Amino acid sequence: YHFSNAQKESLKRGTEVRCYGEARPGASGLEIYHPEYRAITGDEPPPVDTTLTPIYPTTEGLTQQRLRQLSQQSLALLGPRSLPDWLPAELAKEHQLAPLDQAIRYLHQPPADADVEELALGHHWAQHRLAFEELLTHQLSQQRLRESLRSQQAPALPKAEKLPAQFLANLGFPPTGAQVRVGNEVAYDLSQPEPMLRLIQGDVGAGKTVVAAMAALQALEAGYQVALMAPTEILAEQHYINFKRWLEPLGLEVAWLAGKLKGKARASAMEQIANGAPMVVGTHALFQDQVQFKNLALVIIDEQHRFGVQQRLALRNKGVGGVMCPHQLIMTATPIPRTLAMSAYADLDTSILDELPPGRTPVNTVLVVDTRRIEVIERVRAACAEGRQAYWVCTLIEESEEMTCQAAETTFEDLSSALGELRVGLIHGRMKAAEKAAVMAQFKAGELQLLVATTVIEVGVDVPNASLMIIENPERLGLSQLHQLRGRVGRGSAASHCVLLYHPPLSQIGRQRLGIMRETNDGFVIAEKDLELRGPGEMLGTRQTGLLQFKVADLMRDADLLPAVRDAALTLIERWPSHVSPLLDRWLRHGQQYGQV
Repeated sequence: YHFSNAQKESLKRGTEVRCYGEARPGASGLEIYHPEYRAITGDEPPPVDTTLTPIYPTTEGLTQQRLRQLSQQSLALLGPRSLPDWLPAELAKEHQLAPLDQAIRYLHQPPADADVEELALGHHWAQHRLAFEELLTHQLSQQRLRESLRSQQAPALPKAEKLPAQFLANLGFPPTGAQVRVGNEVAYDLSQPEPMLRLIQGDVGAGKTVVAAMAALQALEAGYQVALMAPTEILAEQHYINFKRWLEPLGLEVAWLAGKLKGKARASAMEQIANGAPMVVGTHALFQDQVQFKNLALVIIDEQHRFGVQQRLALRNKGVGGVMCPHQLIMTATPIPRTLAMSAYADLDTSILDELPPGRTPVNTVLVVDTRRIEVIERVRAACAEGRQAYWVCTLIEESEEMTCQAAETTFEDLSSALGELRVGLIHGRMKAAEKAAVMAQFKAGELQLLVATTVIEVGVDVPNASLMIIENPERLGLSQLHQLRGRVGRGSAASHCVLLYHPPLSQIGRQRLGIMRETNDGFVIAEKDLELRGPGEMLGTRQTGLLQFKVADLMRDADLLPAVRDAALTLIERWPSHVSPLLDRWLRHGQQYGQV
């Protein structure tokens, strides 16, 4: 323990002190490490504090002592007049919530007999009181945004008959019960004169795109335009190919717009869109100001939380004549845990596709240490000899895209020489869109047996004959991303396998992640576990965490409060609307614009 000069002055031999800290046996008896102490002056020692001493997170220039002084000064001013309690007494009584000033005072000055364990776990009534109000405020913010959106006009689209019937007849397989149910929910929303805001969650391969196509046909039959937007060029291309295949036989034109489209091709696409091309598919290039739609009535967004808030806002403003607000259908194959959906997506109606199309097989996942790489290569050889196809995924995290692409190129060369008799392809983020599309088309047609890839193949790639996937360094990826990658296999009737080729030693979280992958194929279970391991901000993507920077609440810990919070929000809006704005000001201030989408 290093003493400052001031401490040396106050600690003269014979001074009595009251101190606490960790006591350990030392060379000359008991020693206290980094003690907090107070020198006792005068004849009588001051009485021992009746409250526990708070320890605050310090920051440079603000000592523990100073923070305590500031806290005590604030508490001296604390009362119902200086800090109004915006939770009506009736509501507080119903949910067994203490007055706000009592809860704050208790947390800063807990009595000596307070249940320290309960406080440490965040389960104390005083913490519940603050967490409840904070979660309530977020819920109110979402409800208010929802109301403001509902007050806008959207084109009411009558339920379509002709085009969907033709589409289903051409599809070649009947939709699942879940697809029919969700399709009906969407069709009803589209027939209303207010904007639909619906999130379709489905596990990998649950057939969200077919539901999206049915929704698109409802708008197209009514004579409007539809835009479908995906976060990556490879996924957008996949949608473009599918929609072209589905809609052109029905006499509907499909336009394509991506960032890499340049010159005449770009000008031609823009003209097509402005002239009313019925179906437009693209990447975030669709957001740009110079892209003008003729009469956009429906926006379909795939993998929603990869887009920034501003981008979605821009597309929302491109509705019919700039006056009407387009309907929004959001699809995600990254299931959002119920706790997170109730809080972060409270402004969306949610539909769940909980049934996989017949013929899909669960994927068997195994963990293999990377010293057994040669055995894994032999496994690839055997699968391809049986007429199957395989993926080999290279991952690098925290490194540049360039390094990941280099790693993929090196792996491609190694595997090409080790498996000389196989036709091996390579795909990575640095390749031109046309090159990627050509390689994917070859793989889909069975001309390539093994595809070496970076995580660009994570979403939307559909090759039913691929039954084996190797993921190198899986410990570097999050659970949801691993689950997405694994979803590229198991799309046909053959038994499918995913090999997680890990590099030891694994961290504790790495071991937990890979264990979960081995145990379950259920995306919703995986999403809950991912939330536990990573927290809400990371899970929704950093761009979108404005809604989820909680000061006191914790979505996992306080999940049991959420149903009561939802009820309280509705009651407050209905009976005490004047209390809503002060609560939003107290807790959110700048956070509200995040929900404007």
